[in-house]
Amino acid sequence: MEAEFVVIGVLVVLGLITLGRSVRVVQQFEQGIVFRYGKLAGTKGPGLALIVPVIDRLQKVNMQIVAMAVPAQEGITRDNVSVRVDAVVYFRVVDPVKAVINVQNYLFAISQQAQTSLRSIIGQSEMDQLLAERDSVNRELRRIIDEPTEGPWGIRVERVEIKDVSLPEGMKRSMSRQAEAERERRARIITADGEFQASKRLAAAANVMARDPAALQLRLLQTVVEVAAERNSTLVMPIPVELLRFFDKFTPTSAPGTGPAQESMGDFSEAEVALPEKMVGELADPTTDPPEIPDVPAIPELSPADKGERAAPGSPLADPAAAPAKKAPGGAAQASEPEQGDS
Repeated sequence: MEAEFVVIGVLVVLGLITLGRSVRVVQQFEQGIVFRYGKLAGTKGPGLALIVPVIDRLQKVNMQIVAMAVPAQEGITRDNVSVRVDAVVYFRVVDPVKAVINVQNYLFAISQQAQTSLRSIIGQSEMDQLLAERDSVNRELRRIIDEPTEGPWGIRVERVEIKDVSLPEGMKRSMSRQAEAERERRARIITADGEFQASKRLAAAANVMARDPAALQLRLLQTVVEVAAERNSTLVMPIPVELLRFFDKFTPTSAPGTGPAQESMGDFSEAEVALPEKMVGELADPTTDPPEIPDVPAIPELSPADKGERAAPGSPLADPAAAPAKKAPGGAAQASEPEQGDS
């Protein structure tokens, strides 16, 4: 009787052990793969999974997104700059059967693929692209890593991000000098543009003041008020020439009743003043030709009959001896010579 109880107890224990080995729990983020005698028997979803003890073997595969840090890789860019780049790869298993059967350790395989792809993308890109065009570099790196992994391995690369790009110290100093020179160039351009606009405004203000000299006097008084507001002990007031011309216009040049007042040179324009000066210079210079004198129309010669009729008694036309002397080309007066018949 006691032997029967021992046998029953052993069978109960063996049954419990067998039941425990045949029942598996698969988490919600996992997928179970059943191998029977080493062959693929199927997959099990989340929940309780019953397998045959000793015969079946259940392997769980994590379906979550895995964030893997890629070690920093050193390389030379396309423009011959030595850099050190590290990145992060986000991937997940989309086909657990391929991830378990086709690759021995998919985590290690993804890590090696990411490192080689990162070195490849460094050699294909320039330094400015690695620093400024991160989005395009990340997309290209994701494409390179995902191409050999999604189809045969059943692993999809969701995202790739470059974390840091380390540059040599000499390159950093060169880039800082370049940025400083660029900022200096922009500052000089802005300063020159401001001076140009200010000069145009000053030229317009000077034009307005030139039209009315009283405006210049008001501007001078305003400047004096601004200087006096600073409580200076000494104040120097320059007298502009325009102010003297303003007062000169209202000052008569001659006494009243002696004749018209002489006009100042400020009342004439530059063209009116330059014309007389030019004529005086031409007359004073002996090397230049004298100015041309307009021709005077000649008086028509009268016949002897008309002379006797039209000449009044005692007039020069009636008496040939009283005719005035002709002016020679040299400027000396010559008397009219008698004709040969009269001699």
